[in-house]
Amino acid sequence: MAEAAATLTHGRAGPEGPSRVVILGARGFIAGALARRLASEGQEVLAVSSGALDLADPESGRRLAELLRDGDAVVATAALTPERGRDTATLIRNLRMAESIAAAIAARSLGHVIYFSSDSVYGGAASVISEATPAAPADLYGLMHRAREIALKEASDRAKVPFCILRPCAVYGPGDTHNSYGPNRFIREALKGGRIQVFGLGEETRDHVFIDDVADLTTRVIRQASAGVLNLASGETVSFGDLARRIAKLSGGNPAIESLERRGPVTHRAFDTAALRAAFPSFKPTPLDTGLRTTVAVCRSS
Repeated sequence: MAEAAATLTHGRAGPEGPSRVVILGARGFIAGALARRLASEGQEVLAVSSGALDLADPESGRRLAELLRDGDAVVATAALTPERGRDTATLIRNLRMAESIAAAIAARSLGHVIYFSSDSVYGGAASVISEATPAAPADLYGLMHRAREIALKEASDRAKVPFCILRPCAVYGPGDTHNSYGPNRFIREALKGGRIQVFGLGEETRDHVFIDDVADLTTRVIRQASAGVLNLASGETVSFGDLARRIAKLSGGNPAIESLERRGPVTHRAFDTAALRAAFPSFKPTPLDTGLRTTVAVCRSS
């Protein structure tokens, strides 16, 4: 079965972009930041939420096709994330969403399709990840994203539409809707509870990418009609323990850092961002301390 190329190819050299960008999953963290970024640049955006269109509904493929125009760039961020369920029923519902999007791709002459996947498609074995790392999902969430990648690529290939897969690592920043283990949760704990809880001593190392960088890179992909696979990461790794200490210092409240019983073995994950730098040489990731400082300030004022 054909897979997306391991690196990006750009279909446009200039910054003109599509006439309209349609974002599916409008209430999500990434979708919201992307919509604001595009709108600030004068781009026409149609943001479609699950309240307006439930992509898991059998009729939603037809209804989505009616919303789309020929030439649209479609960014698919809609998904039920792990906090909504990790079971087979959630997997099937997510796959139905992909089926609806694929039906709409077939019904319209789109200009570009971008699918927001996840680094979960790589499973837990690889410690240093690049776009050439084989996809080997270890749970239903990773399997779901990998299956949707393949399904939407096949639909785009049949329709002769440029197709791009974006696989972000852990995303943090103002407006987070997930509260997953890492910067967003630690900041909330520090500001509201006066403590930060880490597993063990927080030895695990991870890459965390700032939400504004995700919106920036996605905008570049849209502008250049990029096709292929790109991991979205900063290239900087930090341990959860170090992350907690940085946030404790930035919060100004001297929160305690508490150790929780570890639920699994210590694992480390880093990203080789050579492909990202090659695709967008002018992109400079936001330094972790800068992103954390911004997020703490926004969370404190909200």
